[in-house]
Amino acid sequence: MLDDLAVVLFRPKYPENVGSAARACLNMGVENLILVQPRDFDLDKARPLATAHAKHILEQARIVETLPEAVEGFTAVYGTTARTGGWRKGIMSPTTLAGVVDDRLRSGGKVAIVFGPEDKGLTNEETSICSGLMTIPTSREGTSLNLSQAVLLVLYECFKKSLDKPFKPDGPPEERPTTIQEQEAMFDNLQETLLAVDFLKEDNPDYWMLPVRRFFSKINLKRNEFNLLMGVCRQVQWFVNKYGPDKK
Repeated sequence: MLDDLAVVLFRPKYPENVGSAARACLNMGVENLILVQPRDFDLDKARPLATAHAKHILEQARIVETLPEAVEGFTAVYGTTARTGGWRKGIMSPTTLAGVVDDRLRSGGKVAIVFGPEDKGLTNEETSICSGLMTIPTSREGTSLNLSQAVLLVLYECFKKSLDKPFKPDGPPEERPTTIQEQEAMFDNLQETLLAVDFLKEDNPDYWMLPVRRFFSKINLKRNEFNLLMGVCRQVQWFVNKYGPDKK
């Protein structure tokens, strides 16, 4: 879904940041990197930060002289800014921007996200060609983000939004929830165990089990957790039967 999304770095100062940004692009499935007047650009300095995995994105990056040239052919352009207020109204968060970008891409558009120079950011003139602006919320004690960090944060939100289903890490399938029958079997076993250790009163134990039932009703108990609790109950009952007071 992110084939038609491009990252535009406008006058980046440090080749190392460009290399790190290329790696961030690879992490989030974006292979279109455009550089506008990169200062003192040196591929040899950028490559180690891109790593071997993102080297192709760095080496295939398009280098142009002007921002209008960089965004030519795109149907929407969004700029990033740390400065708010004044005429810069309606500034989006990364999450909001991701939703807008996703809508544009799914409707067949081509989108560019522009990141300004590390020291100055984008000027009013440069942001005037943007369809909208986005800022990354930060702590007041540290409002400055590294260029590649900003790229990664924004692309991460776009990547999440592009997924047709919520992301789930690879691993064993999630355990199924317990059935009502299994829960009742567990309550019976748990009640017997709590009686054995004198936690429940023998007169009307069903009544004293009510708080325990209420506690477990708040938990979406899974089958593996059910097995764990049943095993604990069996072990406690075995211990009481072997070493309980009446065994002395």
